[in-house]
Amino acid sequence: MPVMSLRLSDDQSDTLARLAQATGRSKNFLAAQALDEYLAREAWQIGEIQQAIVEADAGDFASEAEVEAVLNKWTRNAG
Repeated sequence: MPVMSLRLSDDQSDTLARLAQATGRSKNFLAAQALDEYLAREAWQIGEIQQAIVEADAGDFASEAEVEAVLNKWTRNAG
């Protein structure tokens, strides 16, 4: 398993230590878990953006009626 080091601010280090103590987990476990969640979220977002670009390049846009239906739904539910 590769090892990586990184610099944390004092606040990050203190918060991580407090969370580790409160949860009974190691700082390493919590940091790896946070990184896993971040990487999954970013990978999903990049994938969605790339798919949207493919769709846009293919001319696959919402019709005026579809946009209006969504707008009406949200304005109707906003009040």
